Amino acid sequence: MDLNTVADVISPAQVGQWRPGDAWLGGGTALFAEPRPHLTRLLDLAAAGWPALTVRDDELEIAATCTIAELAASGHDIVESCCHAFLASFKIWNVATVGGNLCAALPAGPMIALGAALDGTCLLQSPSGSRKVSVSDFVTGEESTVLADGELLRSVHLPAASLAARTAFRQGSLHTHGRSGVLLIGRVTAGDGLVVTVTAATKKPYVLSFPAMPSAEVLQIALTERIPDDAYVRDVHGSPAWRRHMTRLYAEQIRRELGA
Repeated sequence: MDLNTVADVISPAQVGQWRPGDAWLGGGTALFAEPRPHLTRLLDLAAAGWPALTVRDDELEIAATCTIAELAASGHDIVESCCHAFLASFKIWNVATVGGNLCAALPAGPMIALGAALDGTCLLQSPSGSRKVSVSDFVTGEESTVLADGELLRSVHLPAASLAARTAFRQGSLHTHGRSGVLLIGRVTAGDGLVVTVTAATKKPYVLSFPAMPSAEVLQIALTERIPDDAYVRDVHGSPAWRRHMTRLYAEQIRRELGA
């Protein structure tokens, strides 16, 4: 998409340079995907030179500008599974960024699923300072986030304990290699409890936590009570009824796999 209203590109960009009519530019795969006539400037974050991945004893820090290809090479099975959930070629993998996928806030965003499932946090920066928000709270709806005007997503932080936990991954689509219509991730906690994260089927992430491995009945009741019927997405990639059915099916498969 030719953003023909853009008159200037600031590179590299820094916090505090934003003004109305600006957009932060990472890989650009989401930004250039559709017309945006209100934009007059792009603020280039890719040129900032942030390290893609920083491994610490207690966490993995992922720069917002980290590409999907760089993240997939990190060596974690659940990370690689989420990267493969992209409806994208290797060319897109080498351009699209983790931060861009989160900020686009599309239900099918696999980086949203990864961050929410692993208890990740987002570091947000603005001229007035920085703040941290959980990935599960960062996305508030379809194409909607907690980002304020001028605020940017600097990085995503995944706890080492969550990365090392046993996980189970389920993804469903109406078509082979189609966009995710349902994406669930299960994770066993340190106390042998279970965390089930529902994305793609719903307008925002839903994280269900159980202190112990739940029974099939308890899990299904929790899905019914904690995910409203109107939270399920309706589009060409699946009806709400189908997404709700697949969510319950995959959740039970995950419970059995991780409870074995």
